[in-house]
Amino acid sequence: MQSIVVVGASLAGVHAAAALRRDGFGGSITMVDAQPHPPYDRPPLSKELLTGRFTPDDIGLRSAADLDVTWRLGTEVVGLELHGHGEGNAAGGRVLLASGDTNSDTNSDANGDINSDAADSIGFDGLVIACGAAARTLPGTADRDDVQVLRTLDDALALRAALDEGLSSIVVVGAGFIGLEVAASCRQRGVDVTIVEPMAAPLGRILGDDVGHALARVHRDHGVDVRLGVGVERIDGAEGGTGCQVFLDDGSSLTADRVVVGIGVVPNTAWLEGSGLTIDNGVVCDETLLAAPGVVAAGDLARWPSARFATMLRVEHWDHAVASGEAAARRLLAGSDAPAFDPVPWFWSDQYDTKVQLVGLAGADTEAEVVSGSLDEDRFAVVYGRNGWVTGVLGVNRPRHVALMRARVEQGISFDDAVAAARDL
Repeated sequence: MQSIVVVGASLAGVHAAAALRRDGFGGSITMVDAQPHPPYDRPPLSKELLTGRFTPDDIGLRSAADLDVTWRLGTEVVGLELHGHGEGNAAGGRVLLASGDTNSDTNSDANGDINSDAADSIGFDGLVIACGAAARTLPGTADRDDVQVLRTLDDALALRAALDEGLSSIVVVGAGFIGLEVAASCRQRGVDVTIVEPMAAPLGRILGDDVGHALARVHRDHGVDVRLGVGVERIDGAEGGTGCQVFLDDGSSLTADRVVVGIGVVPNTAWLEGSGLTIDNGVVCDETLLAAPGVVAAGDLARWPSARFATMLRVEHWDHAVASGEAAARRLLAGSDAPAFDPVPWFWSDQYDTKVQLVGLAGADTEAEVVSGSLDEDRFAVVYGRNGWVTGVLGVNRPRHVALMRARVEQGISFDDAVAAARDL
């Protein structure tokens, strides 16, 4: 293997490239990304960047600064051709680039400088697919400047600029983690915030309705109007031509300066159509993150079989991006000797002074038991289980429980033993 292409200058892609160099790969590595920006960290977009604590310079990925790679930023990948398509045993191929895309080519840093050299394709011996996912949008809102998502640096800067210019009211559609974090950041800046969520509770599918209602209370305590069990019918311009009017399916309406849509993401896999890879809610991989000979996937769009949880997983968390990027690199270099990738997921979310942390998996279909504090308080811990075995531990302002119980989740102990151990902390 002499040349590797990484599609996606994401956290997963950068860590894959860094792991390749760290593990001795001396060939060429080309990093391709449609965004023109040097690699950056995503979690601060909905938090510190919006509140003004961070600038764009503060969120650059330091791990990307000294990578020995060729950068092609501002370059859209539109297709993939694999050698020996359909044979199942040939590695290598080429990624196809949008006609006329410019080529940013440096070997020392991720400065994003663009020159006029055009490239139609890039050949490779190995490929890392790490181009993440795109935010879902509401139909009929594409031409509205006052309706946006928050997924990229440009999205965050657009909302921050509106806040700096005196934006006074906002409707957040969707009470997932991004929606709740955006609501908290805007509320901390004195903006009137309304959250609209069609489900019975925020994060009900992920954490269960009881925990979701506890988090809704946190936002209500900070002055947010949280509307549950109601969806958006349409968004029109407000009377007078300033802002927009959000019509809900319960017959009510809201007027706001801006709407931020946080209704989930879609894996960026359209460019892989016809490539021969299996696409099903992401790039389907084996237990080592191999999607095809010489092709691995990492980050938000990788979907792989977890023996630990006996299901196919696709995880969108920061920690997973780092771990899967490094594991994907190891798979390219070690071949079939690479170990299975099966970590315990872990993530966090900061909302006001509330820190939400989850190790493992929760979900509305799991058994859940509060083991510390109460759902009526600002500090509690919950153990989740399925079929008699622990699957995860949630902490709301309980970092000690999450940290100490992580090993128990990794060990795969019984649900009852996990509950007892957590109660003893």
